[in-house]
Amino acid sequence: MNTPDIRVEKGHAEPEEVAAITAILLARAAAQPASPDRPHPKAGWRRLEREGGFRAPHSWH
Repeated sequence: MNTPDIRVEKGHAEPEEVAAITAILLARAAAQPASPDRPHPKAGWRRLEREGGFRAPHSWH
């Protein structure tokens, strides 16, 4: 099959640009994974649907 691994969805990418992004993605994939004993960092955002409907005006949260 002659399907490319990377496809430009919008616009036009020069071969050098495709090569650069490919190199970045391959370097990122080859990077050492996170240590299994270290938990994932907590997200810095909250899901609003899980929050209570009211917060007191004097609360710090």
